Amino acid sequence: METHQETILIVEDNLPNRKLIEAVLRPRGYHLLLATNGIEAIEMASQEKPDLILMDLQLPMMSGYETTRRLKKDSNTSCIPVVALTAHVMTEDRQQAIDSGCAGFIAKPINTRVFPSDIRQYFQNNPHPEYIADPGKHAL
Repeated sequence: METHQETILIVEDNLPNRKLIEAVLRPRGYHLLLATNGIEAIEMASQEKPDLILMDLQLPMMSGYETTRRLKKDSNTSCIPVVALTAHVMTEDRQQAIDSGCAGFIAKPINTRVFPSDIRQYFQNNPHPEYIADPGKHAL
């Protein structure tokens, strides 16, 4: 199994979803940070400067959309790619995530077989910053 040293901030309030994401990514060597709401995510991103943020869009206190907008307005965090994770898979939801500043969109429930490659492509030279990962399909 290929391992990596990048740091990923997982912003997810649902414990089973968070545990599944951790179970898939941790064995691959990623350093994982965890936040359960937008306020924690902004503070952690500012302090820790992760390489990637996986953002649930339906969060308590502040939506993932608003959290992403605030991260993108802050010069300390604006360059960190944010990938939306959500069960809302309508075209409008995808567009709203991109408009908020997300670099991409991965639908939940995640497909554990392809999720690692979906994540990996954000650490490579991706010529398609608005890449949308669909369940069951491999990354570009």
